Amino acid sequence: MSGSEKNVRRRVITPTSDPTNVDPLLRPRGSQQYEAQPNGCERAFVQRNKIKWFWAPAFFGFWLLLYVTISIPACHRLPRPLTIQDEETHPDQFIAERAEKNLRELVSLGPRVVGSRQNEMAALKMLSQKMQKIRSGTANDIEVDVQVASGSYVHWSMVNMYQSIQNIVVKISPKNTNSTTYLLVNSHYDSVPAGPGAGDDGSMVATMMEVLRVLAKSDKPLKNPVVFLFNGAEENPLQASHAFITQHKWAKYCKALINLDSCGNGGREILFQSGPNHPWLMKNYRRAIKHPYASTMGEELFQHNFIPSDTDFRIFRDHGSVPGLDMAYTYNGFVYHTRHDKAEIFPRGSFQHTGDNLLALVRQIANSPEIENSAKYAKGHTIYFDVMGWFLVFYTETEGVILNVIVSLISIGICGYAIKLISVNSGIKLEKILKKVGHTLLVQILSVVVGAILPVLLGLFMDAVHLPLSWFSNSWLILGLYFTTFFFGLAIVPAMYFHWTKQDKLPIGQRVQLLLHCHCILLSVLTLIFTICGIRSVFVLMLSCLFYTVGLIINIATRLHTKDVAWVIPHIVCTVPPFVFFAYFSHGFFTTFIPMFGRFGENLNPDLAVAVFSVAVGFLCCGFIIPVLQLFNKSKTIICGLMGITLLCFIIAMTPIGFPYRPETNVQRFAVLHTKRTFHDADNKVRRQESGYFIMPQDRRTYTVKHAVINMTLAQRIGSDCDKEINCGLPLYNQRWHKTRKNSLWIPASEPVLGENVPTVLLLSKNSVSPTRIRYEMQLSGPNHMALFIQPLNGAKMMDWSFHQAPLRLSFEPPYFIYFSWGVNGDPLKFWLELEKPNGNWNSTTLELGLGGHWTHHKELITPDFKKFLDSFPHYVDATPWPASFESRIF
Repeated sequence: MSGSEKNVRRRVITPTSDPTNVDPLLRPRGSQQYEAQPNGCERAFVQRNKIKWFWAPAFFGFWLLLYVTISIPACHRLPRPLTIQDEETHPDQFIAERAEKNLRELVSLGPRVVGSRQNEMAALKMLSQKMQKIRSGTANDIEVDVQVASGSYVHWSMVNMYQSIQNIVVKISPKNTNSTTYLLVNSHYDSVPAGPGAGDDGSMVATMMEVLRVLAKSDKPLKNPVVFLFNGAEENPLQASHAFITQHKWAKYCKALINLDSCGNGGREILFQSGPNHPWLMKNYRRAIKHPYASTMGEELFQHNFIPSDTDFRIFRDHGSVPGLDMAYTYNGFVYHTRHDKAEIFPRGSFQHTGDNLLALVRQIANSPEIENSAKYAKGHTIYFDVMGWFLVFYTETEGVILNVIVSLISIGICGYAIKLISVNSGIKLEKILKKVGHTLLVQILSVVVGAILPVLLGLFMDAVHLPLSWFSNSWLILGLYFTTFFFGLAIVPAMYFHWTKQDKLPIGQRVQLLLHCHCILLSVLTLIFTICGIRSVFVLMLSCLFYTVGLIINIATRLHTKDVAWVIPHIVCTVPPFVFFAYFSHGFFTTFIPMFGRFGENLNPDLAVAVFSVAVGFLCCGFIIPVLQLFNKSKTIICGLMGITLLCFIIAMTPIGFPYRPETNVQRFAVLHTKRTFHDADNKVRRQESGYFIMPQDRRTYTVKHAVINMTLAQRIGSDCDKEINCGLPLYNQRWHKTRKNSLWIPASEPVLGENVPTVLLLSKNSVSPTRIRYEMQLSGPNHMALFIQPLNGAKMMDWSFHQAPLRLSFEPPYFIYFSWGVNGDPLKFWLELEKPNGNWNSTTLELGLGGHWTHHKELITPDFKKFLDSFPHYVDATPWPASFESRIF
């Protein structure tokens, strides 16, 4: 053996079971057997770089638990109400028990309809006595004025005319003040027919009375006077506020407004309109408020007519240029404008919530320097929202634009950097990664589209199979019907994409991160687009991008983004705050809107609307949550389980659980008018006369009472009359009825008993103004509530009249709708009409008038037959009845 061979050291590897004693070159490539062993936590949760499938229920349960234990309680949290016994230890504070007593006393008078004794005499007497009691022993000057006023304005496409309606106006001022700057606080004490009006708006009247009492006896000075307007005709609609702001002696001094209304019974009052263009009001709201609850999104929804209602705020804004704050109750809207709107169900905590806020706001705004020259501070719109009822976030629209742009651009930039890191860490060229990003972005957009289409199709299907409103009493069905359907569509498209491209070199964890980055980029682009469009509510998308970007920065800083699963932890932690906030915000949104679908009328498919809302809310709350499902083993099975939940809820919707209505709590609404209709021809002879029940459905499910109500199977759509009779030959009560008149029903019945003052138009004179013009002098008399429809005939055109000029100036389409009501003085209304016929042929008919009369507060006129008919409605129906008449005349 040579010397060189002696110096060679030979390594002999003997067979062994020790896996570490293996030549590294002989180890199988990609083998995980010899990599670092997973710790106990990883073994519990992770298998093959994915989360074990049986953790999926816990994943869903975690988010549901946050919603149920944090978001929902925050939405309904009320302060402890103070009692009269607490007054000694809480001096100079609002006492909820006193407000509750005020409400019970007001509601005990019964329905307070304009023109009724309860509204024009009893309520006026009760409020006047309360004011006189408050005046005694006060350290401030208190003046009480009863306003009786007449006037008119245009409400939507209707001339809204009033005569001798009443307001009680109270001004509280510091002693010896000469200030001409007033704060106006408004609510209304009248109610709808057959409704006690506890929530709407007796609760706010009672709150105002207690706030006035506290201010009257308080030692804390007011810098400027405060006017409390107890408004006697809001439901007509909005007549008394118009009377005050256009005619009252104190109106011109009112520089700011707090308007208080309700579309529910209790809960927390939400601030849903501010300004406009007076951000100083929101600054003072933020400084003063004790229990904040406010939303810019509510303001935009209301002002874009997504909510079928209106408040006095618009009258003060449009006819008095008074900026202000508009607040209202929205909880338990199921009893709104029904006979179940009772004082007994109004929570005492709601009084304390609103009273604390109103008292603090009145003091803050009345003493603020801005109110003395409010025009100086009129500087654009604001963005505002409360966070879980804890505090208020407020900034100007300009600041919002800057914030949206900065956050969106930073989010796009951070996502772009994260995409580059994926290229670096994976060793894949950036060009190929960017190509994957493009594909993933298209997949994400497609998933959103598919997710949106599926609930919409389900909403159409539910309506087609006569199952709309199945969630009306059990709102959790919305989660199982529409949210899960949206989540399925949002998740199944990426799941199929990942399945078809499973040979991709990128690990699944990196691919899911790409999906989330693309979702963030999509939200950032939408934020920029909506910001350019001037939509202030886009702050919700900005917040979503902001918190995702924070989580992404944490992942990059800790290098967790290189891990297959661990990056999910910072992502979930940073997703919790926006989810809890959005769930809180959305719960309030659904609490407000679900009852409204019971009074939107037949034209709207409520399930279609709920499907669209569910898509928007699901996209906002869970857009960064649902993609994480791709990280689970058996992800496609888990995703398909969502459709299983939808199927289960659909089956439940077909059972009695899915029946929408419940007596007293979740009622179905109908307006039922026992009506006499009379039509005259050109010779003033009766050509048609009939009596029956004119029924105005309020929701989509009229057919539910078809076999329960007497003669309901004989009901006919009134639509055919709309083609041959003026305004369908119906005594329409207001503008909303006018819009849905073709959906009304008619059932022949015995003749109603009408009051002595049947609507009558007398022709006082008919004079030729010129060869082509003629002028009619007329006189209208009748009950407290009347409708006058005017239709020119045979080429005639209305050139002038004594009513409000706006319909003629703005070329409204005839027949013109004049709504007329009177309060304490029923003197006939004299008016004149001037028409033109270019051909000068006055031998043919020129004009047709339709007269509608309503006896809304005359229970004694309900006939036995009518009562029997009303009693045949199921117990879950709230039918609002009164006698009515309609008569047409041709001139």
